[in-house]
Amino acid sequence: MKRLVALYRSPTYSPAQHRSNDTAILDDTIAGLERRGWLVTRMGEGDVAAGRLPAADLYVNMCQGPAASERLLDLVPREALAVNPPESVLNCHRHRLVGHMAAAGVAFPRTLIVPTAEPAALMPLVHQLNGDGRPVWVKRGDVHAETSADVVAAKEAGVTDAIAGFARRGVTRVALQAHVGGPIVKFYALADGRFFSWYAADPGRVDISEERLKELVFAAARAVGLEVFGGDVAFPEPDTPVLIDLNDWPSFAPVRIAAAEAIAAYIDEKAANGTQA
Repeated sequence: MKRLVALYRSPTYSPAQHRSNDTAILDDTIAGLERRGWLVTRMGEGDVAAGRLPAADLYVNMCQGPAASERLLDLVPREALAVNPPESVLNCHRHRLVGHMAAAGVAFPRTLIVPTAEPAALMPLVHQLNGDGRPVWVKRGDVHAETSADVVAAKEAGVTDAIAGFARRGVTRVALQAHVGGPIVKFYALADGRFFSWYAADPGRVDISEERLKELVFAAARAVGLEVFGGDVAFPEPDTPVLIDLNDWPSFAPVRIAAAEAIAAYIDEKAANGTQA
């Protein structure tokens, strides 16, 4: 019988408002794979970080933290399939994502990864990002947001206090990111394009080019190796999208039922074709 291990994300890496949704999308995806004949073992991110991973043909991976993702690089057998591949998850951590987007030519805000140890010394860099008076985004520099305090918008005078706040919480580096104007859209997608959905972050109609949106986000996913992904895009002009965030396996909450079925079908077909991640 076909064997899979479902790897659930640690609550540490799911902001409180998303924890139940993160669990639900994996539950629903795994249910779809069970209907397709897979025998399932469920494990948590902590198990992986501790080096516990049973043999299987397929690993359905929502781990996001560095400890588990780095262990998976060695623990997943070479002949097995992992979706998302652990290296793609690590590539989404902000201190790596910036370089991957630049190398791929993906439109992305100017972003500086800086240490939090001496906030005052960073003011010349902050001024470069904030010369037009718009806010600077101060974001956790490694994993995605764990709490609302991990993404902060600040005027120039308040950036050092924001960075110091990260330092007090033990965060050793942050991303300083220039603000991009225009409406924001949130998107969810699968690598082969069979599933793609987006909606405006704020109520009301937005005038954007969906074709340009798709070009941007699929290029970004290819650059880091993601297969199940989502994120946020700003449109300073209707046909000029700028990627703000790229997330490995988001909750798909507004479209979960349809997304889970598409993800299950995608993974099952990929496994049947013997395609390794």
